[in-house]
Amino acid sequence: MRNKPLGFGLGAAAVVALGALAAQPAHAAVELETQYVFNTFSFLLNGALVMWMAAGFAMLESGLVRTKNTATICLKNIAIYAFAGIMYYVIGYNLMYTDVSGYIGSFDLFWAPDDTAALAGKFEEGGYSASSDWFFQMVFVATAASIVSGTVAERIKLWPFMIFVVILTAIIYPIQGSWSWGGGWLDGIGFTDYAGSTIVHSAGGWAALTGAIILGARKGKYNSKGQVMPMPGSNLPLATLGTFILWLGWFGFNGGSVLSLGTAASAIEMANVFANTNVAAAGGVVGAMILTQIMYKKVDLSMALNGAIAGLVAITAGPATPSLGAAILIGAVGGIIAVVLVPLLDKLKIDDVVGAISVHLGAGIWGTLIVPATNADASFMSQLIGVVSVGIFVVITSTIVWLALKYTVGIRMSEEDEMAGSDQAELGMEAYPEFGRGSQIT
Repeated sequence: MRNKPLGFGLGAAAVVALGALAAQPAHAAVELETQYVFNTFSFLLNGALVMWMAAGFAMLESGLVRTKNTATICLKNIAIYAFAGIMYYVIGYNLMYTDVSGYIGSFDLFWAPDDTAALAGKFEEGGYSASSDWFFQMVFVATAASIVSGTVAERIKLWPFMIFVVILTAIIYPIQGSWSWGGGWLDGIGFTDYAGSTIVHSAGGWAALTGAIILGARKGKYNSKGQVMPMPGSNLPLATLGTFILWLGWFGFNGGSVLSLGTAASAIEMANVFANTNVAAAGGVVGAMILTQIMYKKVDLSMALNGAIAGLVAITAGPATPSLGAAILIGAVGGIIAVVLVPLLDKLKIDDVVGAISVHLGAGIWGTLIVPATNADASFMSQLIGVVSVGIFVVITSTIVWLALKYTVGIRMSEEDEMAGSDQAELGMEAYPEFGRGSQIT
């Protein structure tokens, strides 16, 4: 009788052991599938936040242009998002991420998702839906194009501008992006740009700078003595709302760039990124306010708004590694740089309607170069090479495109149309008809 209980006990232990072994792969598969779901969800949710930044740019720019150009700037911002998405599907994504040889990706047309492995129940560690990745990357390219819009506002023709956006989003942005994010040559030398201070923001800033120089200043912006003639925006509450929308969207911009949410480590990293992003913007506001008080004896609201965005741009290259205190300082310096560059550009008679060059280019360069101060894996020389190489490439390619447009279809509105406003000249409508010409018609 003793043998039976003993034999039964050995059999039960063997069954339990075998069951555990059999369950282990199944448990691992469930864990990988869970990671896949969370990673995909992170791309989709954070990508939606970045898409919402398009509304922020639209409101910010609408508030900083004059009333007679408001409808056009709104149209440009929604058109930018639409055109950028289509061009990134047609060619941009493949140029940036597919078969990158070091300097450029594939010229294959029409990116297509490949999620068949997931549908078959096969999940790799750190996996995510291909479509979610494309969506997240696409909303970034739209941001780069939006930077150009505000700089060249109030005097550029609509359709030549949209042609430039097509080339920027289909070719210029993806090629320089492939150098680092696509695993190209900059990635090989250790250049790091977490969410795009250089790849997105300074690239857009360089394109805006070349456009502003080639296009020229608005009529009446600088008088014969070289003095700056103020052209205040039409709606500062709207510009303030736009800044808050951008601040909110930036949590997706930087937070989603963790590129995963399937582990505790990635969740902690995302939380750190959110916190650093937030305080960097706060630092930018404070830095801009203090400096404008010192320089002009009054605080300038538009400078404070740009200070917030400059702080966000500055932290974008390395939001995961700084302490909260360091993030505040990085953002504050970004805000200060933006305030200093605005009058400097005016002295050079470079007319930037919304201050985008100062914010995105100036703070973008600063944010990229300061990364090694808080990230031991980055080097100053690699960062400098990345900033300079992207700058040279974007300046050369953008200049070619701007000049080609200038000497073919033309890029600038006539003086008469500029005086009437782009809303009437380009769209035949007014954003605020009750306060414009329409209000005088009985």
